[in-house]
Amino acid sequence: MRRRGLSTSVCYVPLLCVVLLLGGCERAMHDMYSQPKYKPGSPSPLFADGNAARRPPEGSIPAAQGELAGPSGGRLGRTEAAPAASSSGGNPYPVTLALLQRGRNRYDIYCAPCHGLTGAGNGMVVQRGFPQPLPYLEARLLQASDAELERSIRDGYGAMYPFAGRVDAQDRWAIVAYVRALQLSQRVPAERLAPQDLHALGAGGATSP
Repeated sequence: MRRRGLSTSVCYVPLLCVVLLLGGCERAMHDMYSQPKYKPGSPSPLFADGNAARRPPEGSIPAAQGELAGPSGGRLGRTEAAPAASSSGGNPYPVTLALLQRGRNRYDIYCAPCHGLTGAGNGMVVQRGFPQPLPYLEARLLQASDAELERSIRDGYGAMYPFAGRVDAQDRWAIVAYVRALQLSQRVPAERLAPQDLHALGAGGATSP
């Protein structure tokens, strides 16, 4: 009887350990829920007005997206006033240095990981196994209108993720302008280059590439 009782007690030990561990996890989880924080309308000594709530920065636009946006934020997303392409399907914004600089900034963040810094389709994500996109010098992309490129950024294309929720309309058009600059930079006729550019490229008196 002693042996049987001892073996039964030994069997209960692991079960008791599991129960204690689960209880610890539950306590830790509730500690996360109950961690110190300011709730809406709470006072705070950190600010001169004694209120924890802060006024949003000037120009901030409240936005919510997704199926839970309505019940969680009281909004069902935002309607974007996107500028339409020109009648010929071109960029609605004048192509300025500022637009190209903005396009390059957004391109390097959102596009270069797949398309590469030159648009050759050899970005770091592709080098790690993601499907390779078409190089920008492919005839199909050279012939595509600006509106088609902007729509691909907005809605996605093939394996490409839609960026409408991450890149606003003006930035999408800025990216399109920069993509056009990338295309032109790799196929510009030599006679359109300045002498210093020809010298830097080692082109000498070469004609159109």
